[in-house]
Amino acid sequence: MAHILIVEARFYDHLNDLLVAGARAAIEAAGHTHETVSVPGALEIPAAIALAAETDRYDGFVAIGVVIRGETYHFEIVAGESARGIMALTMDGLAIGNGILTVENEAQALTRARPDEKDKGGEAAKAALALLDVRERFGG
Repeated sequence: MAHILIVEARFYDHLNDLLVAGARAAIEAAGHTHETVSVPGALEIPAAIALAAETDRYDGFVAIGVVIRGETYHFEIVAGESARGIMALTMDGLAIGNGILTVENEAQALTRARPDEKDKGGEAAKAALALLDVRERFGG
Protein backbone atom coordinates (compact mmCIF):
# COMPACT_ATOMS: atom_id res chain seq x y z
CA MET A 1 0.00 0.00 0.00
CA ALA A 2 1.37 3.38 -1.03
CA HIS A 3 1.04 6.58 0.98
CA ILE A 4 0.51 9.61 -1.27
CA LEU A 5 0.85 13.30 -0.43
CA ILE A 6 -1.52 15.65 -2.24
CA VAL A 7 0.03 19.11 -2.40
CA GLU A 8 -2.52 21.74 -3.31
CA ALA A 9 -2.10 25.40 -4.11
CA ARG A 10 -5.09 26.73 -2.23
CA PHE A 11 -5.76 29.78 -4.42
CA TYR A 12 -9.14 28.92 -5.99
CA ASP A 13 -10.86 27.04 -3.16
CA HIS A 14 -13.93 25.84 -5.06
CA LEU A 15 -11.85 24.51 -7.96
CA ASN A 16 -9.27 22.89 -5.70
CA ASP A 17 -12.02 21.14 -3.74
CA LEU A 18 -13.09 19.41 -6.97
CA LEU A 19 -9.54 18.48 -7.98
CA VAL A 20 -8.67 17.16 -4.54
CA ALA A 21 -11.90 15.15 -4.39
CA GLY A 22 -10.98 13.47 -7.66
CA ALA A 23 -7.44 12.75 -6.50
CA ARG A 24 -8.58 11.32 -3.19
CA ALA A 25 -11.19 9.11 -4.86
CA ALA A 26 -8.63 7.70 -7.30
CA ILE A 27 -6.08 7.01 -4.57
CA GLU A 28 -8.65 5.34 -2.32
CA ALA A 29 -10.11 3.30 -5.21
CA ALA A 30 -6.62 1.93 -5.84
CA GLY A 31 -6.37 0.90 -2.18
CA HIS A 32 -3.85 3.49 -1.05
CA THR A 33 -3.75 6.16 1.65
CA HIS A 34 -3.18 9.88 1.40
CA GLU A 35 -2.58 13.12 3.22
CA THR A 36 -3.08 16.66 1.97
CA VAL A 37 -1.02 19.79 2.55
CA SER A 38 -1.83 23.27 1.28
CA VAL A 39 0.55 25.92 -0.03
CA PRO A 40 -0.20 29.51 -1.10
CA GLY A 41 0.22 29.09 -4.86
CA ALA A 42 1.40 26.86 -7.69
CA LEU A 43 4.97 28.15 -7.49
CA GLU A 44 5.28 26.72 -3.97
CA ILE A 45 4.17 23.20 -4.94
CA PRO A 46 7.59 21.90 -6.11
CA ALA A 47 9.28 23.20 -2.95
CA ALA A 48 6.67 21.54 -0.73
CA ILE A 49 7.10 18.24 -2.58
CA ALA A 50 10.88 18.45 -2.27
CA LEU A 51 10.63 19.13 1.47
CA ALA A 52 8.13 16.30 1.98
CA ALA A 53 10.28 13.89 -0.03
CA GLU A 54 13.13 14.40 2.41
CA THR A 55 11.00 12.85 5.17
CA ASP A 56 10.65 9.47 3.41
CA ARG A 57 7.01 9.36 4.64
CA TYR A 58 5.49 9.40 1.16
CA ASP A 59 5.72 7.06 -1.79
CA GLY A 60 4.33 9.51 -4.32
CA PHE A 61 2.86 12.96 -4.77
CA VAL A 62 -0.03 14.68 -6.51
CA ALA A 63 0.30 18.36 -7.42
CA ILE A 64 -3.05 20.18 -7.46
CA GLY A 65 -3.66 23.79 -8.42
CA VAL A 66 -5.28 26.15 -10.87
CA VAL A 67 -3.59 28.91 -12.85
CA ILE A 68 -5.99 31.11 -14.83
CA ARG A 69 -4.63 33.47 -17.48
CA GLY A 70 -4.86 37.09 -16.48
CA GLU A 71 -3.85 40.37 -18.04
CA THR A 72 -0.14 40.12 -17.28
CA TYR A 73 2.81 37.85 -18.04
CA HIS A 74 2.50 36.32 -14.55
CA PHE A 75 0.43 33.42 -15.95
CA GLU A 76 3.31 32.23 -18.13
CA ILE A 77 5.79 32.43 -15.27
CA VAL A 78 3.60 30.53 -12.82
CA ALA A 79 2.49 27.91 -15.34
CA GLY A 80 5.97 27.32 -16.75
CA GLU A 81 7.99 27.43 -13.57
CA SER A 82 5.66 25.21 -11.55
CA ALA A 83 5.71 22.63 -14.36
CA ARG A 84 9.50 22.92 -14.66
CA GLY A 85 9.94 22.40 -10.92
CA ILE A 86 7.70 19.35 -10.89
CA MET A 87 9.45 17.88 -13.94
CA ALA A 88 12.86 18.37 -12.31
CA LEU A 89 11.70 16.48 -9.24
CA THR A 90 10.23 13.73 -11.39
CA MET A 91 13.51 13.40 -13.26
CA ASP A 92 15.19 12.97 -9.86
CA GLY A 93 13.04 9.87 -9.32
CA LEU A 94 9.96 11.16 -7.48
CA ALA A 95 6.58 9.81 -8.56
CA ILE A 96 4.50 12.95 -9.14
CA GLY A 97 1.19 13.36 -10.91
CA ASN A 98 0.79 16.91 -12.18
CA GLY A 99 -2.76 18.13 -11.68
CA ILE A 100 -2.05 21.84 -11.99
CA LEU A 101 -4.58 23.24 -14.44
CA THR A 102 -3.40 26.05 -16.69
CA VAL A 103 -6.48 27.51 -18.32
CA GLU A 104 -7.86 30.61 -19.99
CA ASN A 105 -10.90 31.01 -17.73
CA GLU A 106 -12.91 29.58 -14.87
CA ALA A 107 -15.30 27.69 -17.16
CA GLN A 108 -12.38 25.68 -18.58
CA ALA A 109 -11.13 25.02 -15.05
CA LEU A 110 -14.52 23.79 -13.86
CA THR A 111 -14.84 21.34 -16.76
CA ARG A 112 -11.38 19.95 -16.05
CA ALA A 113 -11.72 19.90 -12.26
CA ARG A 114 -15.12 18.23 -11.85
CA PRO A 115 -14.76 14.53 -11.03
CA ASP A 116 -17.80 13.74 -13.20
CA GLU A 117 -16.31 15.52 -16.23
CA LYS A 118 -12.57 15.55 -17.09
CA ASP A 119 -11.44 14.68 -13.53
CA LYS A 120 -7.91 16.03 -13.86
CA GLY A 121 -7.35 15.55 -10.12
CA GLY A 122 -8.13 11.86 -10.46
CA GLU A 123 -5.97 11.62 -13.57
CA ALA A 124 -3.04 13.20 -11.74
CA ALA A 125 -3.39 10.70 -8.89
CA LYS A 126 -3.50 7.82 -11.36
CA ALA A 127 -0.37 9.19 -13.05
CA ALA A 128 1.48 9.24 -9.72
CA LEU A 129 0.41 5.66 -9.01
CA ALA A 130 1.48 4.59 -12.51
CA LEU A 131 4.92 6.10 -11.93
CA LEU A 132 5.17 4.18 -8.66
CA ASP A 133 4.50 0.98 -10.62
CA VAL A 134 7.20 1.89 -13.15
CA ARG A 135 9.68 2.67 -10.39
CA GLU A 136 8.94 -0.68 -8.72
CA ARG A 137 9.35 -2.49 -12.02
CA PHE A 138 12.84 -1.06 -12.38
CA GLY A 139 13.78 -1.88 -8.79
CA GLY A 140 13.37 1.58 -7.27
